[in-house]
Amino acid sequence: MPLKVGIVGCGRITAAHLRGYLELKNNGLLGDVIITAMCDQIKSYAESWLKRGVGPSPIKEVGPPGDPMATPRTFLSDFQPDVEVGVYTDYREMLKKADVDAVEILTPVFAHHSIAVDAINAGKHVLVEKPFSVSVKAGWRILEAAEKQGVVLGIADALHYREDARMTKWAIDQGYIGRPQVYIYARGAGYWDPDKIVAETPWRHIKIYAGAGITADWLAHRSHLLNLYYRKISEVSAHVDILSPRRKTVDETGKVVKEVDCNVDDTVLAILKHESGTLGFLFASWSLHGVTLNEDRVYGSKGCLVGDKLVSEGKGEVSLRELFNREAKQSLKEKFFPKGITNHFALEILEFLSAIKEKREMETSGKDGLREVAVAYAMIESSRRGRAVYVDDVLNGKICDYEMEINRYYEI
Repeated sequence: MPLKVGIVGCGRITAAHLRGYLELKNNGLLGDVIITAMCDQIKSYAESWLKRGVGPSPIKEVGPPGDPMATPRTFLSDFQPDVEVGVYTDYREMLKKADVDAVEILTPVFAHHSIAVDAINAGKHVLVEKPFSVSVKAGWRILEAAEKQGVVLGIADALHYREDARMTKWAIDQGYIGRPQVYIYARGAGYWDPDKIVAETPWRHIKIYAGAGITADWLAHRSHLLNLYYRKISEVSAHVDILSPRRKTVDETGKVVKEVDCNVDDTVLAILKHESGTLGFLFASWSLHGVTLNEDRVYGSKGCLVGDKLVSEGKGEVSLRELFNREAKQSLKEKFFPKGITNHFALEILEFLSAIKEKREMETSGKDGLREVAVAYAMIESSRRGRAVYVDDVLNGKICDYEMEINRYYEI
């Protein structure tokens, strides 16, 4: 019997996910998996991905080259031309009528917990786009439902499966820099700075809908990798701010076509402490003017990683990719990049499908997704309180002042 997947939320990120399925198909790794249902409140969005050149056009891509939301359009007909796909505007109807075993939730974050819990209670395996949930309490609802039903629950932390992330984790685990001691990570003055509406989706800047700003949205991926590289982030001391209180989208003529008043963070500066003892300095902003800031390095007891370069005792300076290709075991390379696939969305989807078939937890589990939300909210709580905050205190609800408004709104 084939494994049947339904997709809920058919906006821009859908392109990256469908491209992943196509990569798996082209490399003989999709197997008997088929997508049987597409669901979006806007029917034309769901219909737009069915067949190339037929029906409404998919929503226009946004972002710089390489951004997942700027992925070239892939259609279901590109990899399953003979499969009849149901189209729905209500996910509840899809869960009742469509023949699906698993659900990918690609909606805005404020809908994640409702859809995920309903899908899980219907016995479906679930993959949730990041951020995992609009609040920590909402995330616990998803996690508890999955544990009760015994289904696979994963978070779409695609960066986990990227080449650079895999290679960095490998180099650290192999001890090339010794014990990781201090890292520096800083990003700013990028594509969405200083006052653009991020991804042209105003809800990202409104607390009730986004939960938080850059701390939860963009940094979800980074906190996941930091937890992966150096063990869990245990303590946070941070300052968050809103440097651009009003953001806008302009058309080709320079006319403002959208504006939004922002009440979630767009800038964060944090000192992070890990269970391993590693200390980190993190800065990120969507509101800087001028030259792009791009800094990523970690110092250990025997060397350091600076971007894609390794500098260590006995190795000198070497490309991380060159070192991995030369010294990593072939079995590990095949595990990380089966059939040579390096598309991280394809690898993420393959891991989800494999976890279902093998009845195991994903590498990027729901537990990981919930902890990423807790790290983001710990940053905000630390800033509001003017002191360091333990991530576990946010995770277990001991500290929850910031999210109380959100939880009341959704009656969580």
